[in-house]
Amino acid sequence: MNMYENYKKWLDSPIVDNDTKEELKAIVDNEKEVAARFAVPMEFGTAGLRSIMTAGTSRMNVYTVAHNTAGLAKLILDVGSAAASRGVAIAYDSRINSTLFARTAAEVLAANGIKVYFFDSLRPTPELSFAILELGCIAGINITASHNSKEYNGYKVYWEDGAQLPPDHAKVVSESVASMDIFEDVKRTDFDKAVSDGLIKIIGKEIDERYMEEILKCRICPEATEVFGDSLNIIYSPLHGAGYKLVPEVLKRAGITNLRIVPSQAEPDGNFPTVKSPNPENKECFADAINLAINDGGECDLMLATDPDSDRVGIVAKDSNGFYVPFSGNQVGALLIDYIIKGRREKNQLPENACAIKSVVSSELFDAVCAANGVKSMNVLTGFKYIGEKIKEFEQTGEHTFIFGYEESYGYLPGTYARDKDAVATSLLIAEMTAFYKKKGITLYEALTEAYEKYGYYKESGISIVVGGIDPMKTMREKMTALRGELFGEIAGIEVLRVRDYKSSTVTNMADGATSPTGLPASDMLYYELADGSMFIIRPSGTEPKIKVYILGKGTSDEDVKSKLEALTAFAKESI
Repeated sequence: MNMYENYKKWLDSPIVDNDTKEELKAIVDNEKEVAARFAVPMEFGTAGLRSIMTAGTSRMNVYTVAHNTAGLAKLILDVGSAAASRGVAIAYDSRINSTLFARTAAEVLAANGIKVYFFDSLRPTPELSFAILELGCIAGINITASHNSKEYNGYKVYWEDGAQLPPDHAKVVSESVASMDIFEDVKRTDFDKAVSDGLIKIIGKEIDERYMEEILKCRICPEATEVFGDSLNIIYSPLHGAGYKLVPEVLKRAGITNLRIVPSQAEPDGNFPTVKSPNPENKECFADAINLAINDGGECDLMLATDPDSDRVGIVAKDSNGFYVPFSGNQVGALLIDYIIKGRREKNQLPENACAIKSVVSSELFDAVCAANGVKSMNVLTGFKYIGEKIKEFEQTGEHTFIFGYEESYGYLPGTYARDKDAVATSLLIAEMTAFYKKKGITLYEALTEAYEKYGYYKESGISIVVGGIDPMKTMREKMTALRGELFGEIAGIEVLRVRDYKSSTVTNMADGATSPTGLPASDMLYYELADGSMFIIRPSGTEPKIKVYILGKGTSDEDVKSKLEALTAFAKESI
């Protein structure tokens, strides 16, 4: 079926509502827009779905949500009737249409005889992961587009281990969706009737309480906030999202009494009126928090901001000159693992088989901290599900004890109660760490400076190259194939020692051409190891039409590593 046939099918279907048909009629003479919406359907992958919210098979709307949920329902029913009775937990964030899409997914599952646990209002993504484990569900669905701008929404699927759907299951769902008619083969029932019939159970505060109990168990030095929490000056922003209740509540229960919430960003709002993009990686998101601090006299030890689904957290604190500066995800990851090891060792609570995990695109400083402290560090592919898989493996084998995991994109997990990054728990741990150092007369910035002096100078940067066209995912695959056809022998004048091609699962020694296995699952990524210890990594985004370049620099001093980052970044812009 070509794009115009698909377009006409939507216009002619008695199932499609009138408002959607009117929206589609308005683009009848716009070939480019019709192609953007109907030429290529969304690809259901391990990261689920994510797109702009308009009508069409390549966009997020009630029909594509229902269609993909029907594919998930088939996967669950194929597992067996026991799986259907175990149920699916559903959560959603503050985005426009998140509640509608969540209810739509619940209606499709209920129509297929699958039990649903439905949160009574928006909740953080990590709480959904926790709820799957707590309730013994077969799967979970979260409606969110994380930190994307307001035009987007998304659909994440989790499996019974609390981690995002593994590739083999995602493939089954994708194939099922492709075999089903988007309208005729999708069953739905009335939400309220399903609640009355017991197929949909509303959940809320009882899960919140258990979730917060587990988070509070992750504290390293509870006395830091219990005794010194009232001396901390913290400003928090939920960026109009799902962290607005639980982050302040967890901090309060830990003894932090001096917490100010940014008034302009305190309430959930899918329009995100105070920011262009609700991404705590961007310092612009902290503008209102910084103004609040300045207007209140400039006293603030720590600023925290969580994204709309509260799985990522960013921080800002004063540097040595008294300016408020953002910390990168890699800097926070290194500070946290150093603090966790230090605190556990002080209390004789560091397991002999302790293991910390990071993604392969995250900073080597993390590995240096672990190595210097005799803790096993481990690298996994990008995607927190891979950290979740390792937690599950450790619990089964007992070979290692998980103590911390992180990704450079501001995602951290300090415990095993969930299998996805958790901004609620990490906000608490960062606050506790700030109190721990303040007690010793040290700021977070000074603690970071000490870490560089002790473990080495590592800095990171990255660029994203936007890919356009009707089928950007195909274009990205073609670009990656071209890059593999002619590997770089040197990058910014630095010799390449080895190239890891995670798609072919091989490591190539550039000196003699010898190859060895990467030891990780296949993934579309090229990883260059440079002679000076720096790393240069290229991979296509799994959720956006972008090719990402990660630059992990290593130098002999702060000035040296900054200079290398500039050269490597310039090379990336010219050559990718």
